[in-house]
Amino acid sequence: MFEHLRHKPPAALERERELVIVCAPLRTKANLSSIVRTAGCCGVQKVIACGNAAIDRKVARDGADHVELELRRTLAPVLKKLSSEGYRLVALEQTSNSTSLHEFAFPRKTALVIGNERTGLDDEELKLVDDCAEIPVWGMPHSYNVATATAMAMYEYCKQFPQG
Repeated sequence: MFEHLRHKPPAALERERELVIVCAPLRTKANLSSIVRTAGCCGVQKVIACGNAAIDRKVARDGADHVELELRRTLAPVLKKLSSEGYRLVALEQTSNSTSLHEFAFPRKTALVIGNERTGLDDEELKLVDDCAEIPVWGMPHSYNVATATAMAMYEYCKQFPQG
């Protein structure tokens, strides 16, 4: 016999995660809200969102209270600042030189850069990133929903650094 626990307490991290999520302007607050919720579950402390960003607290749930949401107007200055602070800029993007997420080794100090749902990152933004990681797709459509893809990448980072 075992006891079913509806909500287990969060696992303790030995150190703070050095992962920051950086979002280009997204089309819907539902996607950003889902990203904030997942960031909370992963112990990520900061999401930087560009453009006219807002979250739905019902979707973000506890993430809205535990994840710092920093709002910025445009993406390029954010990327330049994070790079100067020693973050490795990793775009979650399909490019001719992207590496499969299955094979990508995240640096501990990573800024995961998320593009717009429809247009991804533009050429100028791509020139600023250090690496591109992509999630393989085996069917249609050609890519995952932005919030789903971000969750997959955050989980992979956490898998590589389970203690923080």
